Amino acid sequence: MGALKNIVAAAGILTAAGIGETVYFYNRTMKRGNAKTERTTKMSGTDWEKYFPLMEERKGFVMEQPHSDVYMTTFDGLRLHATYFPALEEYRKESGINKAVICFHGYTGEGLSNHMAIADYFLKHGYAILMPDARAHGESEGEYIGFGCLDRKDAKGWIDWMIRECGEDVEIMLFGTSMGGATVLMTSGLELPDNVKGIVSDCGFTSPKEVFTHVLNTMYHLPAFPAIQGADLINRKLAGYGMDECNARYEVQKAKVPILFIHGSADTFVPCSMCHEIYENCRSPKRKLIVEGAAHAESYYKEMALYEKTLDEFAEEIF
Repeated sequence: MGALKNIVAAAGILTAAGIGETVYFYNRTMKRGNAKTERTTKMSGTDWEKYFPLMEERKGFVMEQPHSDVYMTTFDGLRLHATYFPALEEYRKESGINKAVICFHGYTGEGLSNHMAIADYFLKHGYAILMPDARAHGESEGEYIGFGCLDRKDAKGWIDWMIRECGEDVEIMLFGTSMGGATVLMTSGLELPDNVKGIVSDCGFTSPKEVFTHVLNTMYHLPAFPAIQGADLINRKLAGYGMDECNARYEVQKAKVPILFIHGSADTFVPCSMCHEIYENCRSPKRKLIVEGAAHAESYYKEMALYEKTLDEFAEEIF
């Protein structure tokens, strides 16, 4: 009888510990204000300081161009913010196409700051640019992070906004990095307007459940159970979606538009194996660029000429 009591007591302690771990993990990763950019940057393993001079140089040009703050209301009543740059007329005339790109940023990031460098490329190639702040990020409303699962629905709203702004003949590319990359891949499985001509995903993941399982196992050397399963239950109740409810691996099986997959071979935050897996499941026309030695979200900076050449070739195919 004493042994049974000890077992029951031990089980109670383990259950309490599991609940505590789950709540700690959930609050730290899924809620606005607790998910810190500094922590995410450290976990990504990318040395960003060496790229700061380039970012500042690009920022000087980009911020001199006309731009404005714009807003949209989501399907669940949140007011989201984005920064909009009209196409520069001299470059638009060169391209001869009314084209636009919507850029989706990564976890704990913001639209404008995360895409400053590549905005230089897009502006000089004749694109209008929309850079949304994801829900629960930047100037957008929301308490719970969408991890692509909710953001893909927001993406449809921004696509509609871009069509209204730029005209019915606008041809749109969706571009995303990290969580933004997952967002555009998850969006690929939705019914999209014909205006959407192609998707570019840089270091996108399959699902929040799978990427956080990877992080817990490899970076913290912790089992995913019970934190992930507990977080899934909490998130369904509070945020309205499950941690593996939308998985890019399956969404790209329904994709109809061409997709360009980009990933760094040295990415330890979102493993390159996820890119290969999603690519193999993709049923639409596809391309893949693996940048050797690039860490998380570093591919553009590490091999800029190759990256831009690949974007040029992809654009020629889709526009």
